[in-house]
Amino acid sequence: MIAIEIREPGEPDVLVPAERPRPSPGSGEVLIKVGAAGVNRPDVFQRRGRYPPPPGASDIPGLEIAGTIEALGADVRDWRVGDPVCALVAGGGYAEYCTAPAPQCLPVPRGLDVAAAAAIPETFFTVWTNVFERGRLQAGESILVHGGSSGIGTTAIQIARARGARVFATARTAEKCAACERLGAERCINYREADFVDVVNKLTGGRGVDVVLDMVGAEYFPRNLDVLAVEGRLVEIATLRGVKAELNIQTIMHRRLTVTGSTLRARSVAEKGAIARAVREHVWPLVESGAVKPMVFKTFPLRDAASAHRLMESGDHIGKIVLTIG
Repeated sequence: MIAIEIREPGEPDVLVPAERPRPSPGSGEVLIKVGAAGVNRPDVFQRRGRYPPPPGASDIPGLEIAGTIEALGADVRDWRVGDPVCALVAGGGYAEYCTAPAPQCLPVPRGLDVAAAAAIPETFFTVWTNVFERGRLQAGESILVHGGSSGIGTTAIQIARARGARVFATARTAEKCAACERLGAERCINYREADFVDVVNKLTGGRGVDVVLDMVGAEYFPRNLDVLAVEGRLVEIATLRGVKAELNIQTIMHRRLTVTGSTLRARSVAEKGAIARAVREHVWPLVESGAVKPMVFKTFPLRDAASAHRLMESGDHIGKIVLTIG
């Protein structure tokens, strides 16, 4: 099969098509003939040598795929050969075939093509487990989503709004802010032109928001605390601008704030399977009704993965970038 290899850590040109053996599904796994694979920021970090795959995972990049089941491993009972699925994987997605743990597979929602389905697993799993499980966002509460025009951001805005939350976002251009507002953000703040703390506190009458979903990291950490309401929750899911921050601990104590966060890739199959079940129960109906849509900005052929990474690193996209196979 053709797969994308990382020849050595470096710039996008180190992503090269190569012939690889077709993987075989182990016990509890399925083999998927991949129709499309999502491109995510962790793929870029892996290409640069900063985010190695967990032990036992494929060295081929790619964390989310969609396609049809080609073969079943032992002890797989919930799926059949030929089923259209999308799946979260720990690696191996940039390839014509990829194995996936059966519990991490979901049926392709009605009405979605394979590229849209491939844009779901990594972002939807991440948003669900962080915003709704760790962040405990409830209907009637409010959330600030940083990076609102990213794959994670566009997903978080839509799901939070569909579940009855008041949504604010940040983005870096007027075009991206307009896109966030079309998706359901009450207000998207251009962080190059305004202070999100001032704007959000003004819009909430000084109360602040109940949840902040942050991908920026250290640079925003103190200001994220300043924009939270009493009993607010800050959820960290990336560190694009630093990992070390200085804070006043009394801010957390006096306002009874919670700071949490998580990564997804290295979590167990059991944990990811539980997230998959929750997403299927709570989010799949929203997708099938059209209330929530994976936002595919551009697709590239698998062999042109380098161009997909260049677009990802430019930041000139709104929503998801997807590789198509076949």
